[in-house]
Amino acid sequence: MNTPDFATQREALADVVAIPVTPFAADDTLDTAAHRALLNRLLTGGIRTLTPNGNTGEFYALSPQERAAVLELTCEVAAGRSAVLAGVGLDLPTAIASAEQARAAGAQMVMVHQPVHPYVSQDGWVDYHRAIADAVPELGVVPYVRNPRLGGQLLSTLGVLCPNVIGVKYAVPDATRFAAFARDAGFERFVWVAGLAESYAPSYFAVGATGFTSGLANVAPSLSLELLSDLRAGDYPAAMKLWERIRPFEELRAAHQSADNVAVVKEALATLGLCRRDIRPPSSELPGEQRALVADLISGWRT
Repeated sequence: MNTPDFATQREALADVVAIPVTPFAADDTLDTAAHRALLNRLLTGGIRTLTPNGNTGEFYALSPQERAAVLELTCEVAAGRSAVLAGVGLDLPTAIASAEQARAAGAQMVMVHQPVHPYVSQDGWVDYHRAIADAVPELGVVPYVRNPRLGGQLLSTLGVLCPNVIGVKYAVPDATRFAAFARDAGFERFVWVAGLAESYAPSYFAVGATGFTSGLANVAPSLSLELLSDLRAGDYPAAMKLWERIRPFEELRAAHQSADNVAVVKEALATLGLCRRDIRPPSSELPGEQRALVADLISGWRT
């Protein structure tokens, strides 16, 4: 049997990897109509890779049935239009079942959320990701790395065991550590995605990233794509000029250990009339004064 080369999936990772929000209705159910409209808006805006069930999509606040519904709707809307990198995680049986659901729905890749267990050993990290990757050998697999204690050698080991582990979403806020991790893992072996969105994209691209995740793309996909274009061209002065424009928005999202990460994005979308601002605990909606600030920040953007 031929081994897939995952060229198409690798190309999709070297891009703006948008993390769509999950809109809720007034009764706290999924707002499917608003969700569909937001997904279509992303794709019409030029986004080529979507991650349903990411953190910006409130992965940990959704029920298993809701995560399945989010996945299925995203794959339906994205069919023939964009790649889908589906978020999976939690306990191992759930993660494997979710990866199998992603395959059945038509996703091309899965992103494995960081293990939430309080006691993660190095061998256990490899075993967790290997079990998921082995369950879906046809799909590209992308570990989501947030733990600064993980070394690149672990990813190298995983890559030898699992050819379908093709990239990494690296979300440790340290460009030097990222550069070392990537080279210890095998720089050319994997696609490197800057996992802390536009704020860290320039510094991570300077040392080897070729894609970045984005919640901002929900609001203004053209800005995210413009930043990608500047970084691909190596035009760092232009990239940093744009970075300064979006910096206040991203700093609001990152404040208080990112407590308002999703709330800021949903507030911007509510300001634009695209979905409700409702967000589930343990997150919460922005207070009134910050709502006005978000409205002011996005007033001059090309949305």
